Amino acid sequence: MSEPYHRPISASTWWLAKRNYVLFMLRELTSVFIGVFLVVFLVQLAELAQGPEAYAAAAARLASPGWIVFHLLVLAAALYHSITWFNLTPQVIIVRRGEERVPPVVIAGSHYLAWLVVSVVILLIVLRS
Repeated sequence: MSEPYHRPISASTWWLAKRNYVLFMLRELTSVFIGVFLVVFLVQLAELAQGPEAYAAAAARLASPGWIVFHLLVLAAALYHSITWFNLTPQVIIVRRGEERVPPVVIAGSHYLAWLVVSVVILLIVLRS
């Protein structure tokens, strides 16, 4: 009796085989940028607790061009991750109203609307400070 055929798959480059796999891996990679940002944020909070001088030094350090580019990359990563996740929500969350399924655009749209509302509230809080 012959053994079943197993198609050889590279352990390191399987995700390069299809565009959807590449986009999935890019979305997963965005979490690395978010994680590094959170560590930088926690360090900044610790320096804030040490006093105004330590925080001013940290803020001056983060104003350098390299850190600004890093923060722009983190923003792009967060936007990409959020947008791709919101676009996936209709596949993950299936809502029925009676026998009808709620249209996917309503599910994704409600997430985008909530994102917009939270963003506007945060913007108003920041502008009032």
